[in-house]
Amino acid sequence: MRIISLLLIVFIVLLQYRLWFGKNSVPDYLALKDEMQRQQLANEKLTQRNKLIYADIDDLKSGLEAIEERARNELGMIKQGETFFRLIPNNRSNNKANRQHKKLTRSSLEH
Repeated sequence: MRIISLLLIVFIVLLQYRLWFGKNSVPDYLALKDEMQRQQLANEKLTQRNKLIYADIDDLKSGLEAIEERARNELGMIKQGETFFRLIPNNRSNNKANRQHKKLTRSSLEH
């Protein structure tokens, strides 16, 4: 009876070793579980991106407004007969030139 008990204890210890340190052990399971969660998040992000791309494709297929908007924004195109105004921000050099122009204008108005 003692030999059987000893063999069962050894067998249980070996099974526990395999459970905690062997192939497909508990740490492996937890690592795969974490990797699965990360992959699911990545898949959700890609699904959202795909939905946006499909919506963009549908817009381009269905109407000319989306095509016109892309041509204006990405290619800088304008309609025929349309006037394009480009606004240039003021720089320090432009500010100096404006001040000099104002001085000259004031002096010519005074005379």
